[in-house]
Amino acid sequence: MLKVDLQYAKLQKDVLDYQEQVTAAHNDLVNKTGAGNDFLGWVDWPVDYDKEEVKRMKELAASMKGKYDTVLVCGIGGSYLGARAAIEMIKGLYPSDGIEVIFIGNGFSPNYIHQVKEHIADKEVVLNVISKSGTTTETSLAFRIFRQFMEEKYGKEGARERIYATTDKARGVLKAQADKEGYATFVIPDDIGGRYSVSTAVGLLPLALCGIDIDALLKGSADAREAYRDPDLKKNDAYRYAVARRILDQQGYQAEMLVTYEQQMTMVAEWFKQLFGESEGKDGKGILPTSACFSTDLHSLGQFIQQGRKILFETLLYVKNVGTDSLFPSDPENPDGMEYLAGKELSWVNRKMMEGTLSAHTEEGNVPAILIELDDNSAYAFGYMIYFFFLACGMTCYLLQINPFNQPGVEVYKKKMFALLGKE
Repeated sequence: MLKVDLQYAKLQKDVLDYQEQVTAAHNDLVNKTGAGNDFLGWVDWPVDYDKEEVKRMKELAASMKGKYDTVLVCGIGGSYLGARAAIEMIKGLYPSDGIEVIFIGNGFSPNYIHQVKEHIADKEVVLNVISKSGTTTETSLAFRIFRQFMEEKYGKEGARERIYATTDKARGVLKAQADKEGYATFVIPDDIGGRYSVSTAVGLLPLALCGIDIDALLKGSADAREAYRDPDLKKNDAYRYAVARRILDQQGYQAEMLVTYEQQMTMVAEWFKQLFGESEGKDGKGILPTSACFSTDLHSLGQFIQQGRKILFETLLYVKNVGTDSLFPSDPENPDGMEYLAGKELSWVNRKMMEGTLSAHTEEGNVPAILIELDDNSAYAFGYMIYFFFLACGMTCYLLQINPFNQPGVEVYKKKMFALLGKE
């Protein structure tokens, strides 16, 4: 399902030299004895998840089927990026089933909020608000606006049937509000932080409302968990990737560019950036996560990658089969000089572009590259992939001797912002 290839990584140390450190860190992860161990619930979540709650999500989605054409997902950070990454990777950017997903609560732009309200004025809408505490400013602001929109459109009773809250199981502002108003509620587990939460109700409910097979996603994560139970670096690709990142960090590479080759994978890269940036960027440590979508960004960033300062390495996330393909058409007059591609599959063209770029960047450009190949873009593959990255991120941080699961630096901007807004 997922394969890591380090032959282009230009590592100056042997990955296997880290086996002792990796085994110790692995034990801390799976036994939940390492730093931030109160947020290691994701390790066993693919087999320990709440089966009854997943059943409720599927039943809710089935009961509402045909009653809406637009899903509003209100959240920010881990309450937004994972769901969007999954939906776009699995369904593409222009799905044919007629269900539109719009993400709100992830910024303060008045223009965006106004445009969303105008856009959905005549649509049939359901709203899923996602917040552990219910006090996240961006999400709370948008939720008040769109809750009132829903109540004006459907009335209090009608809105109650169309608003779903994903929040703490027992406490918090949003939980209290949902109980008072009678919204259906789903639980964000206490021991799973936001950026590790896409396989919980945080991601699963929006996916279920979009008709995605959430059982397959969970099965993918469960199979990845089983595949990576052995810390042996000769076998464990998640840990091989983590160690390769550590070696490249020691070699002076300050940034990692996650490169995708499908536009519908762009938000996977955004999710990746939060996962590693918020987990690893502490104590003056960490690799800056960046991203690009090729071949698009080769016409903007390609020059720097090829001949600029050698501060980054690439991680190529390549999906081998995205489910659709077509042949490049023939034109005997050949006015564009493209007849040499006539009859070729577009997937073949994309693959050759990837191979040529990889060769140019690693050979002439001397840029290290890690190649990660994913079989397809199914729900199962998404579930497998996210567990791979969860585990690799946890291992990377433990090798750096930092807590992967907190984010103390994020609180700084909030204090400054609240002071300017006049919040007591």
